[in-house]
Amino acid sequence: MSTTVFCRKYQKELPALAQPPMPGPKGEELMKSVSRDAWQAWLEHQTRLINEKHLKVFEPETRQYLLEQMEKFLDNQETDQAEGYVPPENT
Repeated sequence: MSTTVFCRKYQKELPALAQPPMPGPKGEELMKSVSRDAWQAWLEHQTRLINEKHLKVFEPETRQYLLEQMEKFLDNQETDQAEGYVPPENT
């Protein structure tokens, strides 16, 4: 198995995920097209959405919403943002 993958988010060869991030075909697809860095960035964005929007992850509508946001995020499309979130300045 390769240790790098051409990342669909960052559009370059980067370290691959160690294992599928979710079960089933979707997890396998993500493993082949998303880098560890992109997945980590998504997890951070997802956490902000869940916390700031007070999402209930056990609700099917929330899970569907997060899957849609994940696809947009990984494809560099516009995603919902957590209201009031200010990214840290690069120092």
